[in-house]
Amino acid sequence: MGSMHTGLEEHKEGLGKLAAFYAERAKGGVGLIVTGGFSPNLRGRLHPFSAEFSKAKHARAHQVVTEAVHEHGGKIAIQLLHAGRYAMHPFSQSSSAIKAPIARFSPSEMSIRQINKTIGAFANSAVLAKAAGYDGVEVMGSEGYLINQFICKRTNTRYDDWGGSYKNRMRFPLEIVQAIRQAVGEEFIIIFRLSMLDLVEEGSTFEEVVTLAKELEKAGVTIINTGIGWHEARIPTIATQVPRGAFTWVTEKVRPHISIPIVTCNRINTPGEAERILSSGHADMVSMARPFLADPHFVSKAENEQAHLINTCIGCNQACLDHVFKGKRASCLVNPLACREDELIVTPTNKPKNVAVVGAGPAGLSCATTLAKRGHQVDLFERHDRIGGQFRLAMQIPGKEEFRETIRYFANQIDETGVKLHLETEANFDLLSEYDEVVMASGVEPRKVKIEGIENPEKVIDYQTLIKDKTYVGEKVAIVGAGGIGVDVATMLTEPTGHNLDDWLHEWGIDKEIAYPGGLFPYPESQSDKEVWVLQRRAGKVGKGPGKTTGWIHKRTLEKRGVNLLGGVSYDKIDEQGLHITCSNQTQLLEVDKVVICAGQESVRPFESKWQQMGEKLHIIGGADHAGELDAVRAIRQGVELAIKL
Repeated sequence: MGSMHTGLEEHKEGLGKLAAFYAERAKGGVGLIVTGGFSPNLRGRLHPFSAEFSKAKHARAHQVVTEAVHEHGGKIAIQLLHAGRYAMHPFSQSSSAIKAPIARFSPSEMSIRQINKTIGAFANSAVLAKAAGYDGVEVMGSEGYLINQFICKRTNTRYDDWGGSYKNRMRFPLEIVQAIRQAVGEEFIIIFRLSMLDLVEEGSTFEEVVTLAKELEKAGVTIINTGIGWHEARIPTIATQVPRGAFTWVTEKVRPHISIPIVTCNRINTPGEAERILSSGHADMVSMARPFLADPHFVSKAENEQAHLINTCIGCNQACLDHVFKGKRASCLVNPLACREDELIVTPTNKPKNVAVVGAGPAGLSCATTLAKRGHQVDLFERHDRIGGQFRLAMQIPGKEEFRETIRYFANQIDETGVKLHLETEANFDLLSEYDEVVMASGVEPRKVKIEGIENPEKVIDYQTLIKDKTYVGEKVAIVGAGGIGVDVATMLTEPTGHNLDDWLHEWGIDKEIAYPGGLFPYPESQSDKEVWVLQRRAGKVGKGPGKTTGWIHKRTLEKRGVNLLGGVSYDKIDEQGLHITCSNQTQLLEVDKVVICAGQESVRPFESKWQQMGEKLHIIGGADHAGELDAVRAIRQGVELAIKL
């Protein structure tokens, strides 16, 4: 299990909660767990109040974590991470005084004395880790943090013995490893997370990566882990748009040059994908992080030939990275129990009830299956012929195919838990009045907007009909609405045909030969054959969608494909000529073949006038509760929380 910051590292009761979190993964069969990053000293903290691991009291406090993992037969290493110029405080320091494009503060250049003290701090933290019961440490040497900043010309412009030649620039990581090995002895695990593909200008060359890997092995590293991309890189590396196993070829290129185990990572989320990577010789070990958020028992299910029961990570980032970057605790869209193992506990009920759940979208599915796990008798009513709700639309968007896995998971959970599924069935008031509890998870429908000419079926189509029926919309299309759905539709309409991994790498300018520093090559922009406009009423930035850590990917994708992004638009009318709009006080005609309405959603509330008669036995969740911007995180969490409460 790869390193992943959860927000529990800084939580008041965080170490106890981390213990429960990691223990559940160890119980589920994970062989080696790596914690989120802890700084070896004060100035290396990512934020002023970020977690530090530098004192004896820290080691004593962490024993609860290591003991919990060891109790279930797992091993655990603590990651030591010095933020360098990525630190969000005025005391940041780096190899050189060069401000990061994603940082608020300029770092000070480290003096030789500070460099040596920092090397000593890493060794001190490793000794404390051993005292705390950790089986090893992972030295964070990638993602653009301090060690990476010493390695690359991009951030190291020193003229002393710590800069200039590559031999000097790699001195810092090597001396850290040597100091740790000398301090902890031969048996303690040292993992080094090596940046093998920086994806930034003036990054490491392939020859430099191999040279450092060889020297790290000599210095006493036990395992080399793979790092892909700096945080400031403008290339997606772990979002759902990234193809599965998209970067294992990098590890494959490095592996023949060293004899210690090498780990590959990034967008590996199924046992089949992991097995393919190992059997094809791309790596000795596979690391996953978010897939263990989604399902802590991933390994044991795979081992017992129950891969179909794994709750698969869909790479959405919505409840993990998005939460952490907002200063919240991480969780998981498909598994709300993640990082709340000691709070949200699914226990058998003492009073089984007959419960009706209306709607088999994400909210209804999570609620129905959790209720059935607890021992309730559950009838799940769905008016369509299939389960999935909005996820069934989402999985048809290029780059969101993973959403299909969540539907597969819930379909199998229905069978496993004994939920009685009634497809193509409208649940009416009389039918529901017989139940002890009624859960209304009836979802959403496209919001109706008022534009002159919008009723013209030859010219106008809503997003649900377009996605479901794969309707041909012509070569020129206007999309009304630039939220998540509008962005998804624009992506779908401009997606190149037959898009494979090599095409994706080419589109993002990634050099598979790593002939250029950082692994980047200036490929030309790939324009779409279609002419597409994405429009929004609100002035300002257009095309990012709702995701904090993925919005820029959506916007960049649309820009690369030549999609026109317009904000501050008012819609005048739709006629045979196209869509008439006013923008910046200028009227203009978009001569489009089709206008796609993606202007949000409205709650579906069948026979709402009679809801009050049901009294306290009626519970409303998901889109039926609040349509807003589609929010599957809230919908699935509401379903689980309600099921635990009933």
